[in-house]
Amino acid sequence: MSRPVIITCAVTGSQPSYKIHPNIPITPAQIADQSIDAVRAGAAIVHIHVRNPQTGEPVGDTALYAEVVERIAASGVDCVINLTTGYGARFIPGAENPRIADPSSNFTSPEDRTKHIVALRPAICSYDVATFNFGETAFINTPDHLRTMAARIREAGSLPELEVFEPGHILLARHLIEQGHLNPPGHFQLCLGIQWAMPATREAMAFMRSLLPAAATWAAFGISRHQFPMVDAAIDLGGHVRVGLEDNLYLDKGVFAPDNAALVRRAAEIVHAKGCRVATADEARALLGLTRPA
Repeated sequence: MSRPVIITCAVTGSQPSYKIHPNIPITPAQIADQSIDAVRAGAAIVHIHVRNPQTGEPVGDTALYAEVVERIAASGVDCVINLTTGYGARFIPGAENPRIADPSSNFTSPEDRTKHIVALRPAICSYDVATFNFGETAFINTPDHLRTMAARIREAGSLPELEVFEPGHILLARHLIEQGHLNPPGHFQLCLGIQWAMPATREAMAFMRSLLPAAATWAAFGISRHQFPMVDAAIDLGGHVRVGLEDNLYLDKGVFAPDNAALVRRAAEIVHAKGCRVATADEARALLGLTRPA
């Protein structure tokens, strides 16, 4: 039988992409609608950020997450929900006193970053094992914060998707697994092509895969023009894939993707061309060892 490949759709993200692309989903209704369409196009998992409905800026509002989740559930589509915990990790030093965050920082406590996970108990939540330069900001996840977040995610019964941007992040994740803070063998997301982190190349992906625990499940994505080449590479290397407007705004060179569903359909075409099949939500649950339907 052909191998099932899970497609995750990262629907909106936290970047100011709404200033560039006319169809970035901003409101809970828009985020839910594009999630539903992405599932109908072949995504088994939808990865959710939320934004201020008036400004489009990223926020960590539990009520907005709840509305998105409720709208997806009410649609009747079968999918796995993955809520981010990335909001709250960005730090910008203040101009006068670098020890005090600039007002544009969103750096906050691990409890605040996981409050919606404890409240809503999604099947999956992202868990950034990452401290690195993200553009002009620092993206900070200290070991102590990671231990606290891991405990709260475990309390919620959610599977942490271990987002790794550099090889050292994998080594830290393995250390947290060995210490018992994360359950073995882990489910990893290899994040490639972000400025100042690992490049989006087959060689980088293969090296990062070589560092994973032997039985770990994994997926990968590349940003911008690297999105579909990294889909191709991940399938060849035995992983799963992620696409979506969070990572890439274009369907072809210079041509905006009209929505997330278009990116999912393109990924599904690659999956089929590789002799694999697009995993259903139930197959994704079985592959990832999920016990909760959503």
